[in-house]
Amino acid sequence: VQLQASGGGLVQTGGSLTLSCAASGRTIAAYVVGWFRQAPGKEREFVATISRGGTVRDYADSVKGRFTVSRDNAKNTVYLQLNRLKPEDTAVYHCAAWQGVTGQTIRSIHWYDVWGRGTQVTVSS
Repeated sequence: VQLQASGGGLVQTGGSLTLSCAASGRTIAAYVVGWFRQAPGKEREFVATISRGGTVRDYADSVKGRFTVSRDNAKNTVYLQLNRLKPEDTAVYHCAAWQGVTGQTIRSIHWYDVWGRGTQVTVSS
């Protein structure tokens, strides 16, 4: 499977964006999908993840209540809705895939073996 993230942009504090992670080559339904972000000079960090069927979701504490991860397996796409954005959310956002098992999610970056090119999110103060 190949992944491509899109939907980033420049927004003001408090604004919203919707990121998409489109899959090709294989059905995304076979994969747990995670979102990660990397700010300049910082390590890549976990943001959110969603199980293969979409029933289990997990979020980093820093985004819980503001970001929502969802998926439409029929469209072969996973989404990340970003609300109430803060300047500290500024980063390149990447989606990644891991085959996993049904009903499972995982935060560790090391389990994800397929990565898409990221999309830049910039939040101005």
